[in-house]
Amino acid sequence: MFKQLLIALFGASMAFGVAAAEVVSDMHTDMSGCETCHADGMPSDDGAHEAASCLDCHGGLTDMGTPHPEHDGMLECTDCHNVHEDEVGQAPATCDNCH
Repeated sequence: MFKQLLIALFGASMAFGVAAAEVVSDMHTDMSGCETCHADGMPSDDGAHEAASCLDCHGGLTDMGTPHPEHDGMLECTDCHNVHEDEVGQAPATCDNCH
């Protein structure tokens, strides 16, 4: 589901002339600033608020398509996704760190 959402968002961004190299954090910032993911716009010390923000919008890992359910209870979103570096629609390059 998340992959389908990213593909749809990527397609929509291309239709509106948004650069294909837009990073995920820029897309989220466009929604309501840094507060979209960070409490008071500042990163938390432990990342717990940011992880909860991901789940609030995108649902839990069991709600998403492969490979998400297989990693439920083992990983946080930021273990695979670096939203300040990953481009919209880009798969994380960290799978080979474990597999």
